[in-house]
Amino acid sequence: MLWLLSSAQAQQKFHFSLVPGAEVFSRLEHFSANNTDRERTLRTMLTEAGCPLDKLVETKVTHSSLPNVVCTIRGDTDRMIVVGAHFDKVHEGEGVADNWSGAAMLPSLLQSISGSPRRHTFVFVGFTDEEKGLVGSADYVKHMNKEQRANVAAIVNLDTLGLAPAEVWASHADKNLLKALGTVAAAMKLPVSVMNVDGVGSSDSESFREGNMPALTIHSVTPKNFSILHSSKDTLQTVQRNDYLDTFRLMCGYLAYLDIYLDQPLTTDTPRKAQ
Repeated sequence: MLWLLSSAQAQQKFHFSLVPGAEVFSRLEHFSANNTDRERTLRTMLTEAGCPLDKLVETKVTHSSLPNVVCTIRGDTDRMIVVGAHFDKVHEGEGVADNWSGAAMLPSLLQSISGSPRRHTFVFVGFTDEEKGLVGSADYVKHMNKEQRANVAAIVNLDTLGLAPAEVWASHADKNLLKALGTVAAAMKLPVSVMNVDGVGSSDSESFREGNMPALTIHSVTPKNFSILHSSKDTLQTVQRNDYLDTFRLMCGYLAYLDIYLDQPLTTDTPRKAQ
């Protein structure tokens, strides 16, 4: 079992590199109120973070004017870890928390894990039109063939980060992925707690769950900050820098851990339940 590691020790144990916090937060600051601009910015950021041009594709989405943005980092096997976040926003507010916070973290996570050889193939996806009913993720799943679905080892979905310390939608999470998250959070001494949002909203992980693929959503929604979503209060100022960067560090360790230990027995408790 892995307990009480510093960030530097975790980097050595799980094999990842930390992007400087200023760079991670700078990507968050490059938001737009226009969904077309958000898609273009995400594509540029992924390229600048090291996604090879021949591995970055825009896949047309039925019933949407914008594509999904997909970057594939090949590993030693065809087993896939999909890391996703929707880039679109509703009309109200700046849409920084929901969900530029998740989309803008994708390039930094790509940069973090791509410096070491990987067992799994990592697929980073910016989904379009989540706010219109999970349109982008549903289309992505629809076009996966049977072999691709069978090769999905994990879906890690990021939706609305940095309003508070990291939360996990445990009631809709794969049990093994949830246990792994608890292991990494404890090892790195980083906060994560359970906050279920059943009946409150949905997220792109649900498209994959309906396709019987193991999925988990990380967020930061609580009863105290829920009113920020889909309102004029969703601005850059609502994102707490320290909480956002802690979530980034946790996700770096988590993805690296999944790559190594995903098929190994896990023996830790799930994250504590929020009070």
